[in-house]
Amino acid sequence: VQLQASGGGLVQPGGSLRLSCAASGSFSSINAMGWYRQTPGKQRGLIALISSDGMTNYEDSVKGRFTVSRDNAKNTVYLQMNNLKREDTAVYYCYLIQRGIPYWGQGTLVTVSS
Repeated sequence: VQLQASGGGLVQPGGSLRLSCAASGSFSSINAMGWYRQTPGKQRGLIALISSDGMTNYEDSVKGRFTVSRDNAKNTVYLQMNNLKREDTAVYYCYLIQRGIPYWGQGTLVTVSS
């Protein structure tokens, strides 16, 4: 399984960004996909997860601002980030788990700064 993320960049506080991550290779249609993020000196933490049937889960700090979605036909997961704050600055990693095995994409940097 390979995961290719895109969409990071520099944005001002209060702005929006949309991350995308396309999965390729051999995987089951029954899986969960989502996003982690990591800041310097901290562990990577889960911020949004979506199951293959559309159930979502969010870390408290992003609830109401971030939306995770997926297009199963394109094997792609998205993260719409609105009202971005400086503390959202991090490397964002897309994630897929199936049959208990996790897979990670390369990180994409999101910088929130004026």
